[in-house]
Amino acid sequence: MKFNGIKFVFLSNQLINMKKIEHIGIAVKNIVEANKIYEALLGSGPYKSEKVESEGVETSFFRCGESKIELLEASNPESPIAKFIEKRGEGIHHIAFAVTDILNEMERLKNEGFILLNEEPKKGADNKLVAFLHPKSANGVLVELCQEIENK
Repeated sequence: MKFNGIKFVFLSNQLINMKKIEHIGIAVKNIVEANKIYEALLGSGPYKSEKVESEGVETSFFRCGESKIELLEASNPESPIAKFIEKRGEGIHHIAFAVTDILNEMERLKNEGFILLNEEPKKGADNKLVAFLHPKSANGVLVELCQEIENK
């Protein structure tokens, strides 16, 4: 459908609001050492580092064009990242998509048959509201939805 020269794509009669790949999350054992590797790879250091207590992780973010790389180190042995590394080793943990309306996108994806890992979005790193889709419903890939939190 076109409106004012803009093409809209509809799936299940709802507007898709995924804007871009926001970031790729990479699980690492040692964020200090991983920062050195990615700084050499990308030619610049992380623009932001922060702890996300609710997820039990320490993060570093690198810019790569319009997308980002998020390095994640477990800050406790019970965190999802610690369990991921124990089971699979270091590597790609998730792919995150920027969305304009996380609540509507969660509802749309649920109606499409995707399994949500959380029923409500939660505060994540990098000033985002986040929600996750179970890898079983996305060909083995953990998918994160991200919406920028508006600061007033």
